[in-house]
This record gives sequence, structure tokens and C-alpha cells, in this order.
Amino acid sequence: MSTATESGLVDLDTLEPLHYLGIALALVSGLIHLQLGVSFAPSPLGLSFLFAGVVFVLASVAVVANVRRGLVYRLGLPFTAGQIVLWYYVNFVAGPKAFPADVGTLGAIDKIAQVLLLGVLVLLIRRE
Repeated sequence: MSTATESGLVDLDTLEPLHYLGIALALVSGLIHLQLGVSFAPSPLGLSFLFAGVVFVLASVAVVANVRRGLVYRLGLPFTAGQIVLWYYVNFVAGPKAFPADVGTLGAIDKIAQVLLLGVLVLLIRRE
């Protein structure tokens, strides 16, 4: 019996616990980015946060809908790794903050979620 909706937008039968963990981690990061984007909009930084947040949310939706999951995993690796590198560069290399003293709660939650998401993506890719 399929749990997919009649419109075919949800495919829960093929999701495993690792998928749910990845979806949760991507949504945590996505929601943090959307919140930061709204607070910094309409600056370029705010728009970049909004873009990243939308990408994390849409990628989660694509996984739930079973739309080219392998491609989503493979694109998710460099995208998420890039988020970590850009965050570190903007805040600590080119910015005035000191690492790790100035990471902050949202930054810590976001980066922990992203590092864990990288691990989940690697495992999902290896299982294909």
C-alpha cells in the first residue's frame, strides 16, 4: 500500500530513518537561514540567506517527493560544505569575529546541523 498522495507529491514508502534525519537537519538549517534572511533583507547578505534557506527547504521537499534523490544528495554535499566555508570566511577570516568565541547559538546550531547533514549525505550516496 502506497502512502503517496493521489497527486504523487509524497513518497513516504521509500524513506528510511536516515532520510528523515537528513530532512530534519536540512530543515533546521533552512529555517535558520530564512529567519536570518528576513532579518537582513533586503541587503545582499539577507538575500543570500533567503536563497540558501529556500534551497535547503526545496531539497527536503524533493527528497520527500522522491524527485532525483541521488542528484539532490550529490548537489547537497558541495552546497552544504560551501555554506560552512562561506560562513567561516565571512565571519572569522574577513570579518571582525573571533572563532570560536563569537559563534553564537544560531550559528552553532546551524553549523552542527550542516556538519551532520554532510555525514548523512555521504552515507546516502554510498548506499545508492
